[in-house]
Amino acid sequence: MGYGVRVKVWGDYALFSRPELKVERVSYDVITPSAARGILEAIYWKPAIRYVIDRIYVCKPIKFTNVRRNEVKSKLLASNALAALNGESRLSPIYTSQDIQQRASLLLRDVCYVIEAHFELTDKAGETDTPEKHYNMLLRRLRKGEFFHQSCFGCREFPAQFCLLEDGEEVEPINETRDLGYMLYDIDYTDLRNIHPHFFRAVMKNGIIDLTDCEVVE
Repeated sequence: MGYGVRVKVWGDYALFSRPELKVERVSYDVITPSAARGILEAIYWKPAIRYVIDRIYVCKPIKFTNVRRNEVKSKLLASNALAALNGESRLSPIYTSQDIQQRASLLLRDVCYVIEAHFELTDKAGETDTPEKHYNMLLRRLRKGEFFHQSCFGCREFPAQFCLLEDGEEVEPINETRDLGYMLYDIDYTDLRNIHPHFFRAVMKNGIIDLTDCEVVE
């Protein structure tokens, strides 16, 4: 196992969309491992390292709320953009005033988690890439509140605040045990022609989701 950290993250709202529900978004009950990894990568990321989420501590009661938001109903396809770059066709813009529509979302509100994770070196690590180097850079950013880009809870509208939990600081998860069913674990981008999701059976025991020995399925 590589160098580990514990990061506390919190915010007013969160939306970790269930992939099986397409149009109107419904959030999972808690943050997904892939979203937790995305928050860490927003703070510090290099091709030489890969984050692995070990545990997720749910530190506030799970509460939902409904909102309606204006969204754009059309999508700009990558194939159309590529064809326009190659001069094969003309790219048609999307006008938000014409394509706007309201959609409902079931959000989480007043969330707080502690992400316990470690990182490992990848095959892109060079001779100067050492675990100590990246670990110290990650700690420095966490302690100063610095980041590569603003981390968020599923959507850009819901920013995530964060801080480092130092050694000896206690974590107080909620006293609740719940079977959360199958949840998105991560998305495999190894083969860009065959991108596919991985899922796992999420069980929260006394507010803690342990991912160190979970079974991941496609």
